[in-house]
Amino acid sequence: MEEDKNINENELQISGLNKWRLILGEYAAEQISYSGNDISYLEMEQLLDFLYSKEYGKEEGVMERSGGNEGSNITVPKWITKIRELFPKQTVEILEKHALEKYEMTELLTDKEVLKKLEPNRELLKTILSMKHLMKGEVLETAKQIVRKVAEELTKKMEQGIKRSLLGRVDKNSISNIKSARNFDFKRTIRNNLKHYDTTKGRIVLERVYFNDRVKKYNQWRVILAVDESGSMLESVIHSAIMAGIFSKLPMLDTKLVIFDTQVVDLSGYISDPVETLMSIQLGGGTNIAKALTYCEGLIENPHRTMVVLVTDLFEGGGYQNLYAVSRSIIESKAKLIVLTALDVNADPNYDKNAGARLVSMGAHVAAMTPEGLADWIGKIVQ
Repeated sequence: MEEDKNINENELQISGLNKWRLILGEYAAEQISYSGNDISYLEMEQLLDFLYSKEYGKEEGVMERSGGNEGSNITVPKWITKIRELFPKQTVEILEKHALEKYEMTELLTDKEVLKKLEPNRELLKTILSMKHLMKGEVLETAKQIVRKVAEELTKKMEQGIKRSLLGRVDKNSISNIKSARNFDFKRTIRNNLKHYDTTKGRIVLERVYFNDRVKKYNQWRVILAVDESGSMLESVIHSAIMAGIFSKLPMLDTKLVIFDTQVVDLSGYISDPVETLMSIQLGGGTNIAKALTYCEGLIENPHRTMVVLVTDLFEGGGYQNLYAVSRSIIESKAKLIVLTALDVNADPNYDKNAGARLVSMGAHVAAMTPEGLADWIGKIVQ
């Protein structure tokens, strides 16, 4: 037993030293060498060196090792494959993010085989949208497949909550035959079964359980989503495109989607396909919010049943007075104007607060919202 204990302690000591060596990198080779039979530490160091040696101006990773090791001959596809084998998923995502954003390894997005090996997630989606101008042919088609997969996953996560907000609130004055837990009428059930109280057992006997009906109104409202496609709004652009696709399937909403920078593009014809919408985005450039709102004003047919949802950080490049003038015109027409300074899972805004305060004073609703928050807000108006 004592011998086994010593062996375990020795293994822990070796593992600890190997981890320190991995943290310190090749420059600690003379002070700390890898011990034991686990060669994965050496492989991990090669993979980390391939990326982070760029910090020291090397065009390639550490391709030759001291101590007689042959060159690792790491290529980008091999790097992608190996980091997935040797590192946890969370670490892989960080390494990929650093490779793309910090070290500009654009070959990650210009090589079809490399792109196929990347983990489809929201960060990769953002990177593809930022760098899609570098893609052509098969690489672009592969990127679209990734965009579609991530868009479908986001839609699946958001759709249920959004539909619940918009398809009807509970009607407490109407009894439903549909037995659904979320429609359970607790108060009516208790009140109507009190007469069946069992004094012996000290409990109510439920002879009938009641459920509320749900309000369903299908008098259409027009929702005009105007989305600022500047780089700082990318997260909000993604969620806006997904929400527009969900809205387009709902009978009570007639949804229009407009994206803008200094130009305005109406994507309403592609609204049911988030991939086409997202791949149409041209990030960067200036911002003319007033021009976009002027276009949206032209889409208003019945102001009393119209919501203009402006997604922007309110940093206006087309003149604030023009922005205020068209906003006032929309509000005075009795259409509803909501300005979303952020539309994402964190609802963490960075916007022109002076412009926001001015619009609030006119009667606009200015806020940062999660997609579910926006759906709740629209649901209350529609119902």
